[in-house]
Amino acid sequence: MTTVTTSRGKTEVVSARRTESHDVSDIISLFNRFTEVVFGRIDVTYLLEKSTLALTLCNEKNEAIAHAVFLDYPNWNITDQSDWESFLRENYINNKCTPLNTLFLHLFVAKEEYTAGCSQEIVRRAFVTVPELQFILLFIPADENLEPDMGDVFEKMMTAPGAVVGTNFTLLACPRHRYHPQLYIRKARLEDYDDLMPIWTRQSEALKQTHSEYFLADLIECQDEENQAVVCEAGDTAVGFMSLCSQVNVSLFQECFDLEPFHGLCKPHPEDTLKMPQKPSVQEAHIFKPDAFMLFHYLGEDKSNQLSQEVESVSSRHFEHVHDQDAAVQKDGAITISHPELLLGDVGVQDLKASEALLETEDQGAFPQVYRGASNAFCIRLFCIDEKYETRSLDFLNYAFKLFPDKDFCVTLVPHHVPEFHLIRSFVRAVPFCTSKLGQELYMFHRAGLLKSFNVRRATTNDLPGVKMLVRTLSLNESILNDLKIFTLARRDPDGIPVQAFVAEVLDQIVGVSVIRDEMDIEYIRSHYNIEDFIHFDHYQQEEHGHLYHFVLNPIFHHYTKQFLKEILRLAHKSSLYYPIYPQYVEGKFQNPCAHSLTSALHYMVPVRPRRQIVYPLEELGINAPSEQVSKDQLRYSLNHINRKLVLESKVSINTRIVVVGASDVGISFLETLVFCPRLKFNNLTLISIRGLPGKDLLGSKHRRFLINSHCFNDEDYAQMSLCSWVNVVVGKMTGINRAAKYVVVSKEQTIPYDYLVLCTGQKYQVLAPTGADISKLPTNREVTSKWPQRYTGQVPSNHFTLNDDEDCLKATHWLKENVVNSEGNVIVYGNTIDIYTTVETLLSLGISGSRIHLVQPPLSSNVTCLNNNAVEGAVEEALWRAGVSVHRDSILAQWGGGDSPALITCATFTTDTKPFRLQCS
Repeated sequence: MTTVTTSRGKTEVVSARRTESHDVSDIISLFNRFTEVVFGRIDVTYLLEKSTLALTLCNEKNEAIAHAVFLDYPNWNITDQSDWESFLRENYINNKCTPLNTLFLHLFVAKEEYTAGCSQEIVRRAFVTVPELQFILLFIPADENLEPDMGDVFEKMMTAPGAVVGTNFTLLACPRHRYHPQLYIRKARLEDYDDLMPIWTRQSEALKQTHSEYFLADLIECQDEENQAVVCEAGDTAVGFMSLCSQVNVSLFQECFDLEPFHGLCKPHPEDTLKMPQKPSVQEAHIFKPDAFMLFHYLGEDKSNQLSQEVESVSSRHFEHVHDQDAAVQKDGAITISHPELLLGDVGVQDLKASEALLETEDQGAFPQVYRGASNAFCIRLFCIDEKYETRSLDFLNYAFKLFPDKDFCVTLVPHHVPEFHLIRSFVRAVPFCTSKLGQELYMFHRAGLLKSFNVRRATTNDLPGVKMLVRTLSLNESILNDLKIFTLARRDPDGIPVQAFVAEVLDQIVGVSVIRDEMDIEYIRSHYNIEDFIHFDHYQQEEHGHLYHFVLNPIFHHYTKQFLKEILRLAHKSSLYYPIYPQYVEGKFQNPCAHSLTSALHYMVPVRPRRQIVYPLEELGINAPSEQVSKDQLRYSLNHINRKLVLESKVSINTRIVVVGASDVGISFLETLVFCPRLKFNNLTLISIRGLPGKDLLGSKHRRFLINSHCFNDEDYAQMSLCSWVNVVVGKMTGINRAAKYVVVSKEQTIPYDYLVLCTGQKYQVLAPTGADISKLPTNREVTSKWPQRYTGQVPSNHFTLNDDEDCLKATHWLKENVVNSEGNVIVYGNTIDIYTTVETLLSLGISGSRIHLVQPPLSSNVTCLNNNAVEGAVEEALWRAGVSVHRDSILAQWGGGDSPALITCATFTTDTKPFRLQCS
């Protein structure tokens, strides 16, 4: 909330928010005679659709009183959007504007009496919202002036000698320091206590319960070489505090988190044991780690010198390589509890390593890795800042790294329940091991991340060696390099589709690469996915849609991911990008037409919900049928999306540990709901399931017809959700819950902690125990109902199948084909649900004659049958009779016999309301 004053002296309390599409009419109503003169003719809806940042100021009545729209290229079409940086450099002096720190004002409107106050407040809010922003620029016709009330906001930039542009347009600039300057950081002093205590009190209710009233003063007073305290100042007042410590328990962190990409937070040492862990088979385990990142390496002193020149006290080491990202296919993402010694780092889709020696060798050695070097990190023990200045939190780090010149990492632990605060949005989240009991999240920041010389440009042939070095350890490195070569040689792929490639560089070194193509399937996407939840499709040209194939960025610069994406859109003249993730069963091998390299940008993209499809009778519709692009049958995939409007919007990360037990329809639906929240990112979703995630088998498998389809989800639905991209999967059975300690036990040995536990195991068929009735005594059901039904707890015979899921059905199918189809013997189907009929139908389709199938139905617990329709029941009974299937009603299993082999059932006996009977079985 901010107070603005009108030209008549009236005050108004205003608040800022992102502009929405429903604000269009309000924006148009605020147009005045200056609007078209200064900004030109504006299509407001189109401008909002393509805006990088759009802000609205509202009063206490929620009435819009001002709007501003910012884009990442100049207004008035002064120059091509991809070339404005060189244009400014050639035509203006003292120009420090870069794509990283500059936005252009394309529209500002306000109620006339609020223009002065709102113009200042709205540019201030822009600087608050985008911490990297240093300049807001505005071109206006040279013979025009801004509204008088806006004159104080901008200053004129001087043109270079001989510049032609100055005769037609005037460039105005608004620098950050005038409205929301960077904070001054210094060592804390005891006299800061009075300024800091109110901030600390508001933000640290939990700490007040465990620490004394003077805890903050103690931290300030007890500073030494290992423990430092710093504050940030605004107007000679301390508005933020950070307590730092050079002592970090890296051994504990190595046990709880996958720190291989960061060399275990230790300095390199000649005696480090750095060997590749053995990769288990797909049957053993695998983990999809969407938050894992590529490896960085260290360079020599030549890069060290450049680094220190760019940012004072930045690391003496640098970065070079990234490591092992697999294809963007949907992995099972499962931790198999039968191999508890396998940790996340062992089996990931991304096995991230951390030494030059490792990358040079093929040796598959022992695990875990051992780091002998000294700790390379210092930690943030306590941090608080006035919420007015929280977007400037990163200003602390430059000073913090100066205090510990021998440390390259700043780390901090954050409890799971603490909401994400602005500082850690620039940090890299360490991937925790699934069995970690630390109860906190670890975030890291490398000192090289302070570099501001992050530049994105089109790739050239000269970049091939640098890109090859960057991606050489990725599983899809050949695919990335081949696509890059296609761009440098032909600018089109073999199908004639335009290709574009971009590199990100820092200090003239390549730290990222991306390859995109024009999206040619946009009509299919529009018809099969709810993409219009995010864009107004009518305002996009065909060529504005791009398909992201590869995106690789060094994790040191993870916080520049949005900037990289923003620059790709600008330089490629695109407005939206699409990134598919295909299901696992199309993976085959790595170099696959469907293979996209895994992108660390997935966190910044939004998953797009699939649309339910109309099943068209194409032949009957003839020329009235939908186009082939809409109706064609192609492989389903999960779609992720980013556009210009979303590129500066941050998702809220939620670290609360949510454990879901059971992959039932309810469990899958619950996870789907969380995953498809476009502005939320759940980092700790875990599914515990005996079979892992469903939907892993080939489409159309016959064994699926053993069980009735719930019609909640099918294979196409699972492919379009790609839950394995967002959910950790533990394959095993939950065998215990400790509610006091908040953890579950899996397979009687592993514990998985939780904050919220969701039990949705669904209903499953159990093995029923025979009543044990002796049929020679001719018992009836009335005499055995006291012992029925009971669950069987003994060893289940090998030819007894309880069908609960696809894997049970597949196992039964294989056994039947090998032992029954081409031999003689009966098959007994026992049950009274609708699944018995689908099972009989499947047995018939496998080639087993109806005369060999016996359908035995136990007594119903109520008068309602599974079909509950006389006409349907009559039709089913007639179909069974025609197929020759024998039906036995109201029959209770008495005994099963194995003859000489108790592990096999050779016959079964049943009691009825009248007399018992015996059936032989195969």
